[in-house]
Order: sequence, then C-alpha cells, then structure tokens
Amino acid sequence: MEPVNDISPPTALAEPTASRKLSNLALLWGFAKAYPARLAAAFAALVVAAAATLAIPQGLKLVVDKGFGAGEGADIAPYFFGLIGIVIVLGISTSVRFYFVSWLGERVVADLRRTVQAHLLRLDPGFFELNRPSEIASRLTADTGVIEQVVSTSASVALRNLFMGLGGIAYLFFLSPKLTAMMLLVIPVVIIPIVLMGRRVRNLSRASQDRIADVGSIVSEVLRAIKVVQAFGAEQREEDRFGEAVEAAFLTARRRIAVRSLMTGLVILLIFGAITLVLWEGARDVIAGTMTGGTITAFVLASAIVAGAFGALTEVYGDFMRAAGASGRIRDLLAEEPDIRAPARPSALPMPPQGRLQFDQVSFRYASRPELPAVNGFSLDIAPGERIAVVGPSGAGKSTLFQLVQRFYDPSGGSIRMDGIDLRDADPAEVRARIAVVPQEAVIFAASARANILYGRPDASEAELWAAAEAANAADFLRALPQGLDTDMGESGSRLSGGQRQRLAIARAVLKDSPILLLDEATSALDAESERLVQDALEHLMQGRTSLVIAHRLATVRDADRIVVMDAGEIVEIGRHADLVERDGLYARLARLQFEPESA
Repeated sequence: MEPVNDISPPTALAEPTASRKLSNLALLWGFAKAYPARLAAAFAALVVAAAATLAIPQGLKLVVDKGFGAGEGADIAPYFFGLIGIVIVLGISTSVRFYFVSWLGERVVADLRRTVQAHLLRLDPGFFELNRPSEIASRLTADTGVIEQVVSTSASVALRNLFMGLGGIAYLFFLSPKLTAMMLLVIPVVIIPIVLMGRRVRNLSRASQDRIADVGSIVSEVLRAIKVVQAFGAEQREEDRFGEAVEAAFLTARRRIAVRSLMTGLVILLIFGAITLVLWEGARDVIAGTMTGGTITAFVLASAIVAGAFGALTEVYGDFMRAAGASGRIRDLLAEEPDIRAPARPSALPMPPQGRLQFDQVSFRYASRPELPAVNGFSLDIAPGERIAVVGPSGAGKSTLFQLVQRFYDPSGGSIRMDGIDLRDADPAEVRARIAVVPQEAVIFAASARANILYGRPDASEAELWAAAEAANAADFLRALPQGLDTDMGESGSRLSGGQRQRLAIARAVLKDSPILLLDEATSALDAESERLVQDALEHLMQGRTSLVIAHRLATVRDADRIVVMDAGEIVEIGRHADLVERDGLYARLARLQFEPESA
C-alpha cells in the first residue's frame, strides 16, 4: 500500500529575526485587552498623575510670582494650598495607577503562562524530541518573568514619561517659545545614539535570555539525575559545566549592561548639557526684564521633568527590547502546530467499545531518523480480549507500535484501525481514552498517592479507588504510608520503591478501566518479590481486555494467545510459545539465551 500521508520532520525552535522587533509586544496586548475596565482605570490614573506632575511647575510659578513677589499683607495662602492640592492629586493617582498596572502585569503573565502550557500539552511528542523540555520550561518561567516586569512596571513608566515629555514640551512652548525651540534642537542628537545603540542592546538582551535558559536547563537536568551524578562522582564536572554556563550568562549580561550604561549616560549628558545652555539664555532674559522669576523657575522645573522623562524612556527601552525578545520566543512556542490533531469532522468510535485493533501494512520512520524504518509492512489483526505479546531485540520497533496505537505519531504508510475506525479519522483524545498504559518506567507525579491513582479517572469514588489499589496489590503499602492515600510521593515518586511505583501505575490503569491495555515490560527492572506482586496485578488487569505486552523476559509471555516476534521493524514470526520454540527461529534463539544461558 502506498503511503497515505507524508511525515515532515518537526523542526527545532528557530531564532527568527522577527522575534527581535517591538511588534512582538502586540502579543501582550492581546491578553491585556481582555480586561478593559482595569485598563481604562490604569490609563486614567496614569494621565491624571502625568498631568499633576506637569501642573507642579505652574503651581510653583504662581507661588514665586504671586507669593514671594507680592507686597506686604498679600494673601499668599491660596497659591500654596493650590500647590499642596496638586501634590495630593499626584499621590492618589500614582497609588491608583500602581495598583491597576501591577494587577494587569500579574494577570497578563498568569494568562500567558496558562495559554502556553495548554498549547504545549497539545503538541505531539516529535516536537519535544527536537526541543529540550528544560529549555521550554525556562521560556515559561524566565521569559514570562521579563514580560511581567515590562507589563507591570516598564510599560507604565514609558507611558507616564511619554505623556510628561510631550506635555512638558507643550508647556515649555507656553512659557517661552524661544528657549523651547533652542532646547528641541538637541532631540535629533539624542535620538541617533538611542537608535544605534538600541539595536546593540536588543541583540545582547536576546543573547542574555538564551544564556539564562541554558543555565536553567542545566540545573533542571542535573537535579533530575542527581543520583546518577553522585554515583559516578561527577559533582565537580557538573559544577564546572554549570559554572561555565553561569559565566557565559554573566559575560553576555555584562556586555548588555555596558552598552545600556553608555547609552543612558550619553543621553543624559546631551539632555542636561542642552538644558544648561538654554538656562543660560533664560537667565539673560530675566536680567533683561523680559521674563519673570516665576517663569524661569517653572521653565527650569518643567525642563527637568522633560529631561527626566526622556531619560527614563531611554532606560526602559532596553527593558522593552528584552521583553520583545522574550515575547518572540513565547510567540514561537504558540506558533507551533501539532502534527497530530483531530480532523475537522472526526469519526466517532463505536459504542460500546470492543477493543479490536487492526494493523494493515503499517510503515513508519521517525523524522529524526528518516533513513531507517522503525516499522515496515506490519500487518496484524487483534481480536477483542486477545492477549498479544510483542518480543524481539532492541530496536525491533516494539515501542514504536505502542506510540502509533496511541496516535502519538501517524504511520507514513498503511493504516491502524480501532474498532473499525482509522485512527487518523478519529479524535486522538477519544482514541487514548480507550487505552490504558503501564510503562516500563512508571511515571509518578510529585503529588499524593490519591492524585496519582485518580490521574486516569478523576471522578472515581473512594471505593473504586481502593478497589483499584487492591487489584494492583498496592493497598497494603498505601495504608502503611504516613498519611495513607494523601501522602506526597515526592519528585518522580522518590519516596517509593521501584515495585511500589509500578503497582501505583498499575492501580492507575485499573481505575481507568479501558478496553485496550498496553504493557511495556512492566516487571523488567524489579526484584523477584516485587515482580511476583506486579505480575499478579497485571494478570488481574489483563482479564477481559485486549492486551499488547512488550516482553523482554520471555517467561512472562508464555501464556499469551499469540507471540509476535519482530526484527528490524517487521514481523518475522507469529505463534504460541511452544510452536515458536519448535520452529527454531529468532524466538527460539532468544529463548535459549534466557532459559539456557550456559549453552548460549
């Protein structure tokens, strides 16, 4: 049969040029606009605070001209009360602005993290083969932390200072058009270094985030494998490797800081140098009597406000560049499309479930190894309730079959049908709901025993939960735990033995009560006592279910209805244990190696 679809190789996350643009921050606006009332409140408070700040020079002008310059007996209190009123408005509006802007920052980042996590959970395993989960986790934490700073702080600072800068310039024109025009001549001189040096800051900011992601990746990897690290005496090597990553991050950050420092200092030098020259000209006007003392005082204060506003804009510009890089990386994650998804109109699997599986000339190649077929021309019809063992040397394609049945991948040729429906025509979620899996390495979450068992069926009752634990031979050790079912299992089930973890995984599969069961040699790494308990639990679990069992220990599959022997992705033998031994083929050779090692 010809391939029915092409499997294009998944790609690693790219570093596109577009991710360095400020336009990436539009991603954040998409989340912020979901809260229009709080946006409006924050914006209104920001405008009021900026206006109050700009009103201070005018209030001071009146105090100087009408207060200090008034004759004896003049009532100067109104001018000072007016200035105090402006300060009160400024304080209240600043407090309101800070609350709503900070709230929006935290809310936007929380929504962004939830959105990214939800999207990642729907990507197929091929994506995670080419992209390290630890690096992705860093994007979900470090990059969103950078974004949080911009949304909750830098954006507010930028808008407030933009309003004060533009409003201040208008006010300066009102006070003295001549002096303001002189001051504005310096703007092109200030903008040029911002643009030129800003590009450098932008590139260094993105590089800095990449180095921080490397640091987080190493920490995550080493801590997950701490026992292996210590067992092989690799503490110093890992310390050195981590130190190199930290120093690389520091050197990149140092270059970014140096460029930002130079840019900030240069801009402030240019701005305040221009203000000094302008004030020199203003002082001459005061001496000549063409400008009042209050006017020059207001002009000085307003000029300082304008200079501070534009100086602050240059400082937050680097933050925006970092956030643009972080947003670009997050956007790249959200742009990833899963190769495995439900069709527009999925075919419903028949009810009640039967548990029939049909493989018709199935072929598959991993995108990372396209030259080597993992499965080639595999055909097999599995009846409901049948127990099938799959054996063969490493790399024969056994685990790949399990991946295809769960539709983590689609075959490049042929088809797989569940209860008569091609898996590509069905909703993957509905397919996986009919399958229970007990992997070779039990996956235990850092949660309670109860949460781990209920993972496959959260709505199960307490009685059903304990029934599953009894069936998995796990009830005794669960009752002996300090808090029973509510005992935390630790990272990856570190508080349990290998046999206990495996029985907990079996209890999870029992509770799910699916018609199809996939067992990936669940007893291969256990001692004799644990293996007996687990094997008993598996026998109970397989009753009445279609079972596919990957077996490395052939003694565990002697009673299978059929044994499928695979080699190089193909079926080379099918039969029962005694028949296959008599044929003296690959299975017989594997059996001799296990049962008669001295004659091998």
